[in-house]
Amino acid sequence: MHLEIKPLNSSKQAHDHSHGKVQFHEIHERKTKWVVLLSTLTMVAEIVVGYLSHSMALLADGWHMSSHVLALGLTWMAYRAIRFLNANKKGQVNQNKVLSLSGYSSAVILAVVGGMVLIESVERMINPEEVIYNDAVLVAVLGLLVNGLSAYILHHDHHHGDHNIRAAYLHVLADTLTSFLAIAALLLGQAFRLPWMDALAGMIGSLVVLNWSISLLKASAMDLLDIKKEESLL
Repeated sequence: MHLEIKPLNSSKQAHDHSHGKVQFHEIHERKTKWVVLLSTLTMVAEIVVGYLSHSMALLADGWHMSSHVLALGLTWMAYRAIRFLNANKKGQVNQNKVLSLSGYSSAVILAVVGGMVLIESVERMINPEEVIYNDAVLVAVLGLLVNGLSAYILHHDHHHGDHNIRAAYLHVLADTLTSFLAIAALLLGQAFRLPWMDALAGMIGSLVVLNWSISLLKASAMDLLDIKKEESLL
């Protein structure tokens, strides 16, 4: 009995591969959405309690988290744009330009905020204020737990090569480090009666925000002006 072996249908393979990519984009969109929502709630809590408890460390951590909420928000928008274009088979708006413009505007705002927190932290270093440590530590620990949960949600399969979800994962890990910094500064300040520790952590956190915002300004400006990385003088 003669068996005829037919070649695999390449168009079907391409369709299955494309469908698989769409599925992973949808999964990553849902993951990113939940992380954005969790991070936003925690960010608001840290900023509000940071002001009320006079903790510059918690305040800087909150604003640092806001920078990554914006970054994760842009990632979420990118996934939504991909889903929209896949559903409609066409797009009349340059989604990359929209995201770059949003990123540039966010970076400008964050640079201003980071500068203000830095100035206030320096003033607190010179003229310390009494910090309500218990409230500040409680919210800082909450932020650390949310970052840990977010990292778990975003943990991805490296075999699929999704740079968006990997970038979001790294943002959350960076937030985890700044949360550790804020908690350490608050606990040391409370234990050894060193209020300047809180101000020092605020200064470090604000410098991280400034560095991140400047990097985003450069990257988004290059995208808006269609400048390739190797051609950039920034």
